[in-house]
Amino acid sequence: MKELALYNLKEGMVLAKDITTPSGQVVLEKGKELTKQSILRLSFYNIKSACIVDGEEKQAAPKSYSQKIKTSQKFQSFQVDHTIVLSQIRVSFEGYVNEGKPLDTSALLSKVVELFQSCKTSLELFNMLHNMHSSDDSVYVHSLNVSLICRQIGKWIKADDATLDMLTLAGLLHDIGKLKIPTELLNKPGKYTDEEFAQVRLHTQYGYELLKPLPLDAHIKLAALSHHERCDGTGYPNGLTTNDIDPYARVVAIADVYDAMTTARSYRAPLCAFQVIANFERDGLQKYDTKCVLAFLNRIAGTYQNHRILLSDGRSANIVMLNDKQLSRPIVQLDDGSCIDLSTAGDLHIQAVL
Repeated sequence: MKELALYNLKEGMVLAKDITTPSGQVVLEKGKELTKQSILRLSFYNIKSACIVDGEEKQAAPKSYSQKIKTSQKFQSFQVDHTIVLSQIRVSFEGYVNEGKPLDTSALLSKVVELFQSCKTSLELFNMLHNMHSSDDSVYVHSLNVSLICRQIGKWIKADDATLDMLTLAGLLHDIGKLKIPTELLNKPGKYTDEEFAQVRLHTQYGYELLKPLPLDAHIKLAALSHHERCDGTGYPNGLTTNDIDPYARVVAIADVYDAMTTARSYRAPLCAFQVIANFERDGLQKYDTKCVLAFLNRIAGTYQNHRILLSDGRSANIVMLNDKQLSRPIVQLDDGSCIDLSTAGDLHIQAVL
């Protein structure tokens, strides 16, 4: 263990002791791995130094929830299988779009279903997907993840097997039109100009045109066209409202937004599940299919019941009860045994699942 001044702290270092304020409030707990954000938090609290795990001691530092997942045999296996399926999707999509080769959707569906079934529970699936995420936001990674999430939503709303397969394919193929958009535009860091955004929005029409000649159910084709429509009429390309939006497109819309928000961007880290739920609540649930979005958010929140979380003020706690009216703000129990109802706690919110 060694004590370092604040200006000598670096990302990846592990705390050897709790860091507390003069009043005794825990800012960061022993065993935490420092990030840019946590170092800035220390500066905010006017912390001048910290005790850091040194040398061989680091091997014994407690693992975070994410670290435990990433070092598990299950994750290593899923990562390999995910990469293999991803490669098959890339070859198939590019062969069809760029070379006019046949697109074997049945073979792709079989591979995605096999990957889905390798996860025994929905918690396991989302743990895998959350920890797979990096700054690689390729069309192929996103398409595979949305496909898996669509299938899980289908399970949650008790869809039959045929519907599950169609939802899975709808998720897989929803963004195929992006292969017609220049890669440098899709990967542009920062905000699009109005002209660039108009060009990117064309991917929905391109996707529909690409799928139109294929022997696929019309729902799958309409999901490609309409997954950016919103039930309140604020979406694109046609500004449709609930009854005019294909039901499969309404499911894909939820999975699409969720995966986008839990994926790292050049300008931000991936959002945790409760931050995503808060965004859905803040944007207005009326934008989405009510039955699907409520089932989805309830199940996502429920998977983390009793999990340990990090609050925005640096304290750790356990989730003890969900708040049905505001799922992003459950009741949590601090280490001293006291409880906080986050729905009445002002700006205090869940920053991460530990």
